[in-house]
Amino acid sequence: MPLRNPVLTYNVVKASAAQNIYHFSPFLNRHYFALPTNPGEQFFMFCTLAAWLITKAGHPFEQPQEYDDPNAIISNVLSELRSFGRPVDFPPSKLKAGYGEQACYVLDCLAEEALKYTGFSWKRPTYPTEELEEEEITEDDAELTLNKLEEDVAEEESDNEENFIDLNVLKAQTYRSDMNDSAKQEEILQSTIDAAEWNLEVERVLPQLKVTVRTDNKDWRIHVDQMHQHKDGIESSLKETRGYLDKLHNEISRTLEKINSREKYINNQLEHLVQEYRSAQALLSEAKEKYQEGSGGVTERIRVLSEITEVLERVKQETEEKGSSMTDGAPLVKIKQALTKLKQETTQMDIQIGVIEHTLLQSKLKEKSSMTDMHATMISEATVGAY
Repeated sequence: MPLRNPVLTYNVVKASAAQNIYHFSPFLNRHYFALPTNPGEQFFMFCTLAAWLITKAGHPFEQPQEYDDPNAIISNVLSELRSFGRPVDFPPSKLKAGYGEQACYVLDCLAEEALKYTGFSWKRPTYPTEELEEEEITEDDAELTLNKLEEDVAEEESDNEENFIDLNVLKAQTYRSDMNDSAKQEEILQSTIDAAEWNLEVERVLPQLKVTVRTDNKDWRIHVDQMHQHKDGIESSLKETRGYLDKLHNEISRTLEKINSREKYINNQLEHLVQEYRSAQALLSEAKEKYQEGSGGVTERIRVLSEITEVLERVKQETEEKGSSMTDGAPLVKIKQALTKLKQETTQMDIQIGVIEHTLLQSKLKEKSSMTDMHATMISEATVGAY
């Protein structure tokens, strides 16, 4: 899953604030949800921002509180994200930290849906006009000699005829000032000015006496001069560095030769030991093979022994059970108790049968007596009717 733009959420918040929709927390920097700073605070801010974006996208969503169940909040946010048709191919536990690729993905998708719902459209960027500032050259290059000034002025006159310096006028002014100074020096025979005050005045007016020329850094001549300076510096550094590198190469070569000679000497001196070591290695490999074969046979025999031991244990257990059952009198006692109980039950059944027979006999006698009485009554009634 590609990482979406983590600063889009911040841009959405900023754009919404510009539209007087809502201004979110001011400490949401560009990488707030991309890097871990405070997981608890980031998770709460993630849930709050996600709920706000879902609401702005047209789906009502309750703002989460600080003590709500995080699993329920994440489940609701992901269900809303799926309702927008966005795929969710990561477990919800990835969002509990409040930062990372998944959090940026969720906020990015919700921000896009909020922008679509509000009808926000990006305007054309307006680029500010850059004003070229002329930089002054450094103080070391500020002092120019008269010859250098003449060369620069001649070059400037060839490029731009409007900006020029009249060298003849400059020379004439310089000549007049020199003549005036010499005349004044002839007039002044003895100076009355203190040397310390003179030095202070010289230091004060010294920056004003320097001739400074404002140059354009985009001029190709400056780039050419810089290239020549860098080339000279590289060549001078290369000469010094090449000597060190050659010296280092010679030392390394001599060291490698010494190592090769030592290695050959050691190999010649230890040839017989190497042969013995190789023969010992061969014997060791053979012994290991034999050991592996023997260990394989031992393992198989141990397995067979364990199976035989299990069978023997089972047979012993069965024999012990049969012997204990044969010598134990508990079954006989149980049989006697069962017989006694059976006799008691038989006696009780006999008593119950006698009682039932007696009851049945009484009922039959009662029925017979009732039938006899009924017959006698019928005969007497018939006799009385005949008379």
